[in-house]
Parts: sequence; structure tokens; C-alpha cells
Amino acid sequence: ALERAKATGRVLAAAKEKLYDCAEVARKLRAMLQWEEENIAALKKQSTFLTQVSAKTVPKGLHCLPLHLTTDYFLLDSSDEELTSTEKLEDPSLYHYALFSDNVLATSVVVNSTIFNTKEPERHVFHVVTDKLNFAAMKMWFLVNSPPGVTVHVQNVDDFKWLNSSYCPVLRQLETAAMKAYYFKADHPTTMSAADTNLKYRNPKYLSMLNHLRFYLPEVFPKLDKILFLDDDIVVQKDLMPLWTVDLKGMVNGAVETCKESFHRFDKYLNFSNPLISNNFDPNACGWAFGMNMFDLTEWKRRNITGIYHYWQNL
Repeated sequence: ALERAKATGRVLAAAKEKLYDCAEVARKLRAMLQWEEENIAALKKQSTFLTQVSAKTVPKGLHCLPLHLTTDYFLLDSSDEELTSTEKLEDPSLYHYALFSDNVLATSVVVNSTIFNTKEPERHVFHVVTDKLNFAAMKMWFLVNSPPGVTVHVQNVDDFKWLNSSYCPVLRQLETAAMKAYYFKADHPTTMSAADTNLKYRNPKYLSMLNHLRFYLPEVFPKLDKILFLDDDIVVQKDLMPLWTVDLKGMVNGAVETCKESFHRFDKYLNFSNPLISNNFDPNACGWAFGMNMFDLTEWKRRNITGIYHYWQNL
């Protein structure tokens, strides 16, 4: 035992001479840990980017579809184009839906799934707004594929002359060089994007006015009292007619609550370090999904919701 103890002592003495001191080892480990964390963050960012690319990539067949539809539309004889009844488009006794999309097939899925589950298709009116690039394709699709009895009215967002940068603050912001750099130069930090690593919110689709048009519903539909807003990424699975009988209790928006624990709370979306935000909003307030919203347009105008939206956009 004594010999073994002496041998252990010699080993410990040699180790003491050769190994770094504790402070040096700690510094080395911290440096290794920091390097690994930076590596993981870079891989996560790359993963998010590739996920976004795969989600937004359009197969060749779907990319060609709007091109074929556009060609067919411009070859169409004007006498073949169906005229939508203006009376139906403005009749408040009918069920009106708003769909803002540049995706022909996605819009068709929403319209068809809604009508498939209803008993009175002739009482349903779909107001589809798209952009200039997809207007002809969207028109052509619903000319040849519209469900029987239903009214589908397609409009071009660029035809809304009131929607200009002098009236709409977000349009002025979208036209700035800094905003375009934020959305299109994800790999080149700018003053706007330096602290933002979430590529999900830096998708160029947010530059489209179709994403902001939902805040101008009374201007888009001045003759309507109520409208059901549907996003183009949903599939309707039951009759939506009972939604028109829901009492909104004087509120502007009837939405599906999506709050579970901390999910979809305001603190996930707003910067509460800014006093303007912290003094005016509750971090625990519940956000909502924009997939399906019932809007009381009369109450919207009475409360001047668009004006409030402009106020915050300007700030």
C-alpha cells in the first residue's frame, strides 16, 4: 500500500506540473462552449432558411398553371366573359367572403370547400382580390371552374386608386430602401435587421399590399355591413352560415382564440422594451389567427379602426 501511495504521489506531482491551472481550464471551456453555441445558432438559422425555401418553392406544374390561364384569358372572346351581378356584390342579405391571395389553386380550395359544405350556394358571394400579375389567371380559373350557383368576383388590388402612399403609411414604408433590404437581403445585416434572426418574418411576401389590405375592409367593401375574412391556407370542413348569426356584442372582430399558455400572447409579437408599447398594450393579451375572422364593418367605421391602424403605423 505504501508503494502504491508513493506511485500515486509521483503521478499527481507530474500532473500538477503539466496541467493548466483551474482558471485557465475554465477560460478554455468557456471559449469552447461559446464557439459551439455560435455554431448551433448558425445551423439553426440555416435550417430555418432552408425550411422557408422548401415551403415557398413552387413545383414547375403549379408555376406553369397561372401562365397557361393568363394566356387563355387574353385569347378569350369578350362575349364569353361572364358579368357578375352588381346587385349581388352589394346585397347585405347575402353571405359575403373576402379572400386576398395571389395563389389560384389555394383560393379555389377555399371557395370549393366552403360551397361543398353549404346548403345554399346561391346565397354566397366571394370577393377575391389578387395582384396585377395573377389577375388574369385568377379570372380565367373562376370563369371555367366556378362552383355552380355561387358568385365569385375577382378584383385587382392595383385598381384601388385610393390605396396610395399619401393615404396608406405602410405603403410608404414598403417603398423604402431599408424595408426592401430587410426582406430581400437576409444574409446582409442592415440597421433594421441586425437584431432580427427570425427569417420567418422576413419573407418578401409581406411587401405585397395583399397582406395589408385586410386593414382596409370598409374601403374595399363600402356597401357591406358584415364580411367573413378567410385566408388562402385553410380548408373549410363544415357549414359557415351559422357564423352570421353570432352576436359580436358590439365588437369589430369575431376571431378564433389561439392562446394556450404563453402561445400567441402579445409579448411574443411586440417589443415591450419600447415605452410606447409597454404603456399601451398588455403583454398577456391574447392574439388571434387571421385564418377566419368575422368583421362588423359598421362598427369598424364607427370606431375608426383604419385610423387607429394608421396612427400606429406612423409611430
